[in-house]
Amino acid sequence: MVDASTQFSRMQMKLAGRKKSEDLDTSDRKTTVAPADYSALVDGRVVAPAQTTNWVTAWTEVSGEDTFIVSAGPDTGPIVTLPLEVVQKGPFRIARFMGGSHAAGNFPAFHEGAGTLTRAHLAAAVKAIRPDVDLLYLERTLKELGGLTSPLVALPSSESPNVALAVCLDGGFEALLDRASGKRKRKKHRSQTRKFEAAGGFRRIEASTPEEIDTLLERFFEMKAKRFRKMGIADVFAPPGVQAFFRKLFADALSMSPPPFVLHGLEVGGTLRAITGSSRSGDRLVCEFGGIAEDELAVVSPGEFLFYQNIREACEQGFDIYDFSVGDEPYKRLWCNIETRHIDIAVPVTAKGHILAAGLAGVTKLKRTIKQNRTAWTLVKRLRRQTAAQAEPAEDE
Repeated sequence: MVDASTQFSRMQMKLAGRKKSEDLDTSDRKTTVAPADYSALVDGRVVAPAQTTNWVTAWTEVSGEDTFIVSAGPDTGPIVTLPLEVVQKGPFRIARFMGGSHAAGNFPAFHEGAGTLTRAHLAAAVKAIRPDVDLLYLERTLKELGGLTSPLVALPSSESPNVALAVCLDGGFEALLDRASGKRKRKKHRSQTRKFEAAGGFRRIEASTPEEIDTLLERFFEMKAKRFRKMGIADVFAPPGVQAFFRKLFADALSMSPPPFVLHGLEVGGTLRAITGSSRSGDRLVCEFGGIAEDELAVVSPGEFLFYQNIREACEQGFDIYDFSVGDEPYKRLWCNIETRHIDIAVPVTAKGHILAAGLAGVTKLKRTIKQNRTAWTLVKRLRRQTAAQAEPAEDE
């Protein structure tokens, strides 16, 4: 495992270097988490993948983002520990979970027996360390994980726009297929197998060396860039810091057994056609991301083929749940029987933060309304694709 204390010491020096210019106050040790203490607070506790020591260490070291860690609670002691990053949105500064949109299904470490958590506790804790922050915005927060309820659910919140989908693996893979259109899935998988064999043969890869991780991630980033460009939306995997983060996250995981983060790829005819990145989180295997090559074999659905094999392996390894994470897509619905609604929590820290919180509440409600209306959401996606298609010729010129 990476030495978290070393990396967080670098973070502490970064904060110290900013203090003079930004007048930051990090003297309140009741709310500031010492860098070397984070892993001790988290290890052995129930946390989501984006709040593990592995994730926080990698993000802090190589993402290039402005990070800090805070514990919040009453005078009797801290209730929750939050690894955060600060981003600028127009005139506002927002503190959010490390990883931004890549952090889905968040469940930070909490500490029992210290009382009830309030927004005032969170606002005071953030302000003591980062008085320049206007709003603490905890998106895609899980209400429950591993049989535990988060103390954050007691705070005012709104439902996140996107649903998270998962499938129960009770009874093993054959039992799962029997519950989820197994006859059709088996038939399609056999057909795909024949077509992939005819295209030069196939193999499923689990990256087991840093070189394999680099190869799979490089191909994945290419897939997503092409896909997002076609869809007309921003490529969240494009920033160099994000790419460096994922390379480090999966490479560092190789030193652990079993690796908490793992990459799989489907190679057909010597070319990678589908890739998934997953996390092992207690009794569940979580698909953090996935991508497919939009080439001549895309019509054979290599992504669905890889998911079939990933889910089968998850059953064999004893997982209770295969989690497709955030996002509602038809290929997920083919498997899933569990819907999870995350919550978003806005905690104003300044007067500007109150204004921003009100605006975000309206935007979130609009997004949720559109995404829950299939007709409206289909229209939005179609307009994005049309806009992207019209822009491409101009870019080529």
